[in-house]
Amino acid sequence: MKNKFNLNQTFKAFCACAMLFVSTFNVVLAETGVTLNLKDADIRSFIETVAEATGRNFVVDPRVKAKVTVVSARSMNREEVYQVFLSVLQVHGYAAVQVGEIIKILPDVNAKQGPVATGSESSKATGDELVTRVVPIKHVPAAQMVPILRPLVPQQGHLAAYPNSNVLVVSDRAANIQRLISIINRIDRPDSQEIEVVPLQHASAAEVVRIINSMSRQDAQGQVPGGTTLAADERSNSILLSGDNAARLRIRGLIAHLDTPLQGGGNAQVVFLKYAKASELAPILLGVSQFEAEGQQGGANGTAASANSQDVDIQADETTNALIITASPAKFDSLRRIINQLDVRRAQVLVEAVIAEVSTNLAKDLGVEFAYVPTDRSSGTTPAFGTLLPNSGIDLTGVLGDAGSAISAITSGAFVGAAKLSGKDRFAALVRALEGDTATNILSTPQLMTLDNEEAEIVVAQNVPFITGQFTNTGSGTDSAVNPFQTIEREDVGITLRITPQINEGDSVKLDIETESSSISASAVASDLITNKRSISTSVLAKDQQTIVLGGLIEDSFRDSVQKVPLLGDIPLLGHLFKATSTTNDKQNLMVFIHPVIIRDAATSSYTTNSKYSFLRAKQIEYEINERGLIKEGAKLLPDLDELVTQVPGGSSASSSSPVSVDQLLQQSPGVETTAIEVSNDIQLENIQTDVIPAEEIQTENISISTDSDVIILE
Repeated sequence: MKNKFNLNQTFKAFCACAMLFVSTFNVVLAETGVTLNLKDADIRSFIETVAEATGRNFVVDPRVKAKVTVVSARSMNREEVYQVFLSVLQVHGYAAVQVGEIIKILPDVNAKQGPVATGSESSKATGDELVTRVVPIKHVPAAQMVPILRPLVPQQGHLAAYPNSNVLVVSDRAANIQRLISIINRIDRPDSQEIEVVPLQHASAAEVVRIINSMSRQDAQGQVPGGTTLAADERSNSILLSGDNAARLRIRGLIAHLDTPLQGGGNAQVVFLKYAKASELAPILLGVSQFEAEGQQGGANGTAASANSQDVDIQADETTNALIITASPAKFDSLRRIINQLDVRRAQVLVEAVIAEVSTNLAKDLGVEFAYVPTDRSSGTTPAFGTLLPNSGIDLTGVLGDAGSAISAITSGAFVGAAKLSGKDRFAALVRALEGDTATNILSTPQLMTLDNEEAEIVVAQNVPFITGQFTNTGSGTDSAVNPFQTIEREDVGITLRITPQINEGDSVKLDIETESSSISASAVASDLITNKRSISTSVLAKDQQTIVLGGLIEDSFRDSVQKVPLLGDIPLLGHLFKATSTTNDKQNLMVFIHPVIIRDAATSSYTTNSKYSFLRAKQIEYEINERGLIKEGAKLLPDLDELVTQVPGGSSASSSSPVSVDQLLQQSPGVETTAIEVSNDIQLENIQTDVIPAEEIQTENISISTDSDVIILE
């Protein structure tokens, strides 16, 4: 029977180990100790392993469910394993309650109601074991200790005072109870008969405590003579006062004299802002202070609330970007905390937009026209018979009148014509053919940087006038004046990008975008110009440095038209003399992309600026390289960015090549700290540059230091 029991125990242990292995559960049992390494293991399997390692018996509540992760770098003995087990239970909201030889695993909310360890048993408990201690208080009323210690006890714990015996009953983890007892021992001293809270109305609690302590010659333990202890609570602008009655009475009188309003109606403080705008922050702070004043009154006394809201006055000085705040110390401290949270460096967003447009146009035109003036008409150019088709590019009536000027009106295509332009029976005929193939590839990349939640706009365009109205007065008599005029309206034709970014949690950016790309069309009408306009107005959400598409257009149009003379144009073969054909195929692809980049600090801003400028300069160099791969002589290139922002001391330009003595250079830079550095040949040079390579001649990009003489050559 015993062997069968041992087999069952072995089989259960084997099953438990198998379940732990499936849950990435690594437990090493050795003679010297136990090593635990768990990742998302089931807590019940973990309890079984701890039971096997420590020899303890557990009863698990059905509500106990969790995934456990433990990382152990060394082996532990049984007691250490059990302490780790208690810590794991505490992390997941469970507790171990020992009843005799059985340990119950219960939720924290129910554990404190169970038979936890008390008395001498609780004093021996350590770590995260749940215990109940009765702590006697000797010198201070136990009820006054409860408000002080309550924030230090978790929600699942229990803290209560029993005034009859002046004791505190605490139910919590053993380690936290030891911490509470240590705090109680520091407060429960023979001279700490009572603790009193003195609220201040006008003065600052920290300042009053500093003044009283300095006048009373505070000793190292933080006590003033007479056994009185002072502490400032800046959150409520109150002073915590402890000691005997006589000493506290004397200190309260001194506090009352210090807590008086200043002559002139209040305390005024000037707060200089670093990043925020004073004119925008002032109304926000004033609104917050008024709301707090109304909330403190609770609506019980409207007149008092209104008067209280007038205790705070905030003015903005835009010239120095500062706030002048007049308020009580408590309200000023509250406002100062709000200012510190709002007056922070705001991130910036660089938005790069790509407007890509690819379009093609295929057109074919073929037409025949002729005109005839009969014999009996010896003057005039209006034909009596012929075909004049639209969109032919030439007016045959003009050919009959002035052939040279009429033919010059044909701007494109091939034509063949014949005409008799004098005498009677004049005629003219024209055959015109045109095939056009147009391809357009437009790539625009406007870029714009702005602060978070600030609108920005960039416009790269021409200001083109458009006729909106005109008037001509021809007059009716010889004395009538002619005053023709036109009214025009100018509009931007080009690229416009308008953005408003909002940086959200997780480096995502919400963008309100309006982008427009417009151009003047090649074709025009008699009245005015024609513009091609492509615009998008939308709001999108993108990650930092993510490229997304805003929208686009894919268009493919085909037009085939025939213009002919009725009946005559339908005659086979000969009908081509009485008609004109036109075929047009237009394809247009348009896409707009954006690429936002969040810039949070000056270093990232400088890096982005340098990279953009270097890219522009590299493109310019590409255009100025000759066939040998060298920059053309006399090429006008953009200077290095460092040359634009760095000036040589004494007004010398970076392009000068005159030698300058070291002493002269230092004299031109008064107040500059210099360092003597040693180079080869045992020569001491005074120079600001600290990175020096020993050599016969040490060169950098713009400075060469010759060791033959005490000279620096600027190139």
